[in-house]
Amino acid sequence: MAGRIAGKVALVTGAGSGIGQATAELFAEEGARVVVTDIDVAAAEAAATRIATRGGQALALELDATDEADWESVLDRVLAGWGRIDILVNNAGIASSAPLAESTLADFRRVVSVNLDSVFLGTQRGIRVMRGAGGGSIVNVASASGKKASAGAGAYCASKAAVVMLTKVAALEGAPHRVRVNAVLPAGVETPMWEKQPFFQALVKELGDVREAYAALAKTSPFGRFATPREVAAAILMCASDESAYVTGAEIVVDGGYTA
Repeated sequence: MAGRIAGKVALVTGAGSGIGQATAELFAEEGARVVVTDIDVAAAEAAATRIATRGGQALALELDATDEADWESVLDRVLAGWGRIDILVNNAGIASSAPLAESTLADFRRVVSVNLDSVFLGTQRGIRVMRGAGGGSIVNVASASGKKASAGAGAYCASKAAVVMLTKVAALEGAPHRVRVNAVLPAGVETPMWEKQPFFQALVKELGDVREAYAALAKTSPFGRFATPREVAAAILMCASDESAYVTGAEIVVDGGYTA
């Protein structure tokens, strides 16, 4: 059913790779004009070019999602060029792996800043823009780790749990203005973020192959595999589209049964 968000303007953070890239591509396929943002502007430009070569409309912009001035600059450019923002996906995030007893406060704060501050800034500004335009949809990418703890991932789990609760508060505040705010909670997803983690790299070294490492980790999933970025993007699309017109403050878990 193509064209579910036809004519909409959608901004996706962290869209240079992984879930963000898959979401931007799917949104373009469904008819949206997509603002592809990333702190790695070269990655954002590559993703936007890929969308354009497939017939979609995309604008690549550099965005440090933890920086207020960057947000203002990006929003000013989008509103000046395309007039509005109907959909905002706060996807930018990082992972970490270290026991609490061996973590530094600086490391903890870095993870919380990227994973939570970015969502606060994006959600706050999304509500401001959308409430004056008759409404819209904000989707925050949290994690199943916000519901189920993992040893060695204290900062990540804490930040993602906070994203879920921030989403619920924003949903209540946005409702009178027809601004819906929902959270999508993936578990293991085959993305570059996973592959950059020291524990994953150690597993690849031990097993000799990236696929073998994914297979070993996927034993925690009832489905016996990780999700693809496209599968998570499909849930984000549902939240962004009018198919979920009466859904706000929800936690959409995309984890193959992991938290069940």
